[in-house]
Amino acid sequence: MTAPEPSVRDVIGAPHPDHAPLPPAAPREPGVRELRGVPYGLVEGGRPLELDLWLPNADQPHQPEPVPLVLFVHGGAWRRGRRNDMGLGTRSWNPGPFARLAAAGFAVAGVDYRLSGEATFPAPLDDLRAALRWLTLRSAELGIDTGRTVVWGESAGGHLASLLALTPSTSTPSPLGALTPATPSPLGVVTWYAPSDLTTARGHFTPEDPASFEALMLGAAPAAVPERARAASPVAQAHADAPPFLLMHGDEDSMVPCSHSEALAEALEKAGAPVELRRVAGADHGWYGLPEARVEEIFSHSLAFVRRVTA
Repeated sequence: MTAPEPSVRDVIGAPHPDHAPLPPAAPREPGVRELRGVPYGLVEGGRPLELDLWLPNADQPHQPEPVPLVLFVHGGAWRRGRRNDMGLGTRSWNPGPFARLAAAGFAVAGVDYRLSGEATFPAPLDDLRAALRWLTLRSAELGIDTGRTVVWGESAGGHLASLLALTPSTSTPSPLGALTPATPSPLGVVTWYAPSDLTTARGHFTPEDPASFEALMLGAAPAAVPERARAASPVAQAHADAPPFLLMHGDEDSMVPCSHSEALAEALEKAGAPVELRRVAGADHGWYGLPEARVEEIFSHSLAFVRRVTA
């Protein structure tokens, strides 16, 4: 019996990200290939979610071993930001930070997630899980080993990176595709100047304020939705099986007080999880106020951590 021809409705749309052809890789910096604007998930009624990839050149005559993955989560108060931006302190670098990581032998995925004007928590966290699922599904084509993933985030992205590592994924279907238990958990976490507690007043933030960036991300003032605020607070999710954390935070941060990283470090230590906290003297948010050489040192220390946990 002949199968019926697919309808126009069936074929008119772009291929699903799970099986769409990958875009061609473009050589950029020496030893680095880039794939820009790769769709990884579809949201009904919303924009496709995309990621950018920086990959080491596969120019060996034999098939190289899959490389570890850095899953990068951008900042921007959950309200704005770009997936190819590691923050203020690195914007003038040439080559940029992601090309440097790729040249060092790591794949880097800079990932879109839904911002607070599009959807509220846990949507951005679901998106990161969906991105890791897609990267795992397409890992053979990309030459990456998502079993050796470090998630690295700055500011609000560091908050989401922490939650990705501390909270379990689920097999419940999402708008972005089925999330499978086989999706690997990160082996390590790097956070730069990230929020960790949405339940306690710190700096300019108060849980009662319905107009705060935290409230916009949650969909209500944290004090009005205490269970949701706690679920979105990495300090409340620390546990003994957490992967190693590297927390780096300026001691003069005027936007996200350093006490956020101090509290998360304390919670992880109390739970028996490995954590390193580095207070950066004289640094404001985004490493503002630091000379470039100091930011280079922070990046180098973070890269050394990534090497160590993925070795």
